[in-house]
Amino acid sequence: MIVVTGAAGFIGSAMIAKLNRSGYQNVIAVDHFDRDDKNANLTNLTISQFVNRDTFFQWLDDNHHAVKGIIHLGARTDTTEFNVAIFDKLNLNYSKQMWHSCTKYDIPLLYASSAATYGGGELGYSDNHEIVSSLKPLNPYGESKNNFDIWALSQTATPPFWAGFKFFNVYGPNEYHKGRMASVVFHSFNQIKSSGEVKLFRSHRPDFEDGMQLRDFVYVKDVTEVLFRMLETKKQSGLYNLGTGHARAFLHLSEATFAALNLKPNITFIDTPIDIRDKYQYFTEADMAKLHNLNLGIEFTSLEDGVLDYVRNYLVNHLYL
Repeated sequence: MIVVTGAAGFIGSAMIAKLNRSGYQNVIAVDHFDRDDKNANLTNLTISQFVNRDTFFQWLDDNHHAVKGIIHLGARTDTTEFNVAIFDKLNLNYSKQMWHSCTKYDIPLLYASSAATYGGGELGYSDNHEIVSSLKPLNPYGESKNNFDIWALSQTATPPFWAGFKFFNVYGPNEYHKGRMASVVFHSFNQIKSSGEVKLFRSHRPDFEDGMQLRDFVYVKDVTEVLFRMLETKKQSGLYNLGTGHARAFLHLSEATFAALNLKPNITFIDTPIDIRDKYQYFTEADMAKLHNLNLGIEFTSLEDGVLDYVRNYLVNHLYL
């Protein structure tokens, strides 16, 4: 059996969908399961058992012999939350306990890190282990992810195989519940349907034009494909960037959303909210050399093709993976 934590969330539910499509029916879903809007992500999925995150380690003590791998995607992911104690509990300490259990029971572990660990990108976007301790994230969420990466790299006792993935800007099906934290594709689609126009954050830096803030947008189906192949091959433990390696502008993303709906772009700009303006990243682009060198055989979906699939096959009819 395969365990997926954060199972009701965006990437967690997409991961279970990928496992199901690949023949894995014996999947253990771990989450809090306290929100109906998130639980809806599990509607179409085959899951053999639901385990509350608070009792998971007791469950693992009793069932570890049957677990072939754990994909640990559960975390507090709100980049506008500044209660450090929440991140320490859910992102740092829970992940340490997961690591210890996987080490004790000889279980391969994949876990979610984040591109938020790179902060403003002062040191670039390389997943070289040597720079991890020097990174300066911009918010407590990024700090919690980086603190765990630092801790993991310092461990001499490890799972038999482990990999931490620095997710860049993931978009795609099953993010209906994410509210403010949902992707720009999701928000663009909803704005177009309600008003016929998209409002993007204007630039507050002279070196970036409005709408030309750049991100490495990666389709969730590609993310789950990478995780699946890493779990299958177990090629090399370590930290890995998970983007496409090609930064694109928010403007391009919104234009692609209009195109998927066969509409001409109608885009205006608004001020970036004060509470995130000083912590706002203007450029991210994953250095993908390390992952590519594993020769997993993955072709990443273009922004235009990913948005087209997401909009037409999911958002238009509010469908799930």
